[in-house]
Amino acid sequence: MPEDTDWEVYKAPPKRTPVGERATSLPNPVEFFQAVFNNVIDRPVTLIREWIERQQNRNKFYYYHQQFRRVPDVSECVEGDYLCFFEAEAQWRRDRMVDREIVAIVRERFAACQHREGPNQFQNCAKEMEQLLQVTKAYQDKYGDLGAHGNARTCLMKQNTAGFILVSGVQTRYCMGQL
Repeated sequence: MPEDTDWEVYKAPPKRTPVGERATSLPNPVEFFQAVFNNVIDRPVTLIREWIERQQNRNKFYYYHQQFRRVPDVSECVEGDYLCFFEAEAQWRRDRMVDREIVAIVRERFAACQHREGPNQFQNCAKEMEQLLQVTKAYQDKYGDLGAHGNARTCLMKQNTAGFILVSGVQTRYCMGQL
């Protein structure tokens, strides 16, 4: 820019924005409705929400880490002990659900490896494929012939008929334990 700036041509902006003169003595309706909204709707909702957050922070409940104690399986229940049968059935269903999720996670890992490696998937994803084969074989051996309505008793009967009870003299809980 040249040294001799003509200040009349390029006027500097005012230092403060002037406040407009009110033309009327009536209150501004926008400010009125904003104040009504803040006092009638926003403030009570905010107070209630803050109170709820304080209560939740005081009483933390971690529902996603619920742990169940292991209960005896169906083979250890006494005849006529229906509560033991019910608990063993619930334990078996939880174990089946966990095993199903394990298979799904391993399958997702294998699919991600296939997608990541592309044409080299057979070389670079061999470990994941072997792990998927082992997990699916174990799941199939454990729950394969039970069908959709399988339960702890039918799993125990499958275990008995397949000859899984005695393996080198040690009793195993093939249908009752983890993968």
